[in-house]
Amino acid sequence: MNTKVLLAGLAGAIAAFLLGWVLFGMFLMGYYEAHMIHYEGLMKGEGEMNLGLIFLSNLAFSMMLAYVADRMGVNDLMGGLMAGAIIGFLVYLSLDLGFLAMMNMFSDSTMVVVDVLANTLWAAVIGAVIGLMLGRGKSTAAA
Repeated sequence: MNTKVLLAGLAGAIAAFLLGWVLFGMFLMGYYEAHMIHYEGLMKGEGEMNLGLIFLSNLAFSMMLAYVADRMGVNDLMGGLMAGAIIGFLVYLSLDLGFLAMMNMFSDSTMVVVDVLANTLWAAVIGAVIGLMLGRGKSTAAA
């Protein structure tokens, strides 16, 4: 991994952290609370969450996206957006279907649809940021 990929991953992690806070922590929090089965002690309260670990989780996902996008030759916003959307959709569809099959976590299967779509949007934005960062400094051909 080169410096450009590392910086793209870091920029993606910052975008992931901020967008995740808005998307999941503000807009969808009520929906998630209403459509998940609650078990005593499973979820930490807002004041108990470890923001450093949340950022590291976002960094790991963003570094994976940056590495894959670089290997795919992504170097612009749209390429990154598409790569992030496709990878995010497949990763979260796999996770949520596994959760639905093996755990009593969701109160209904519509939660899977909402979670996959929300995470696809989240990953697409991260991918777009990564694509922009990977394309920084590329020369443009004169028309």
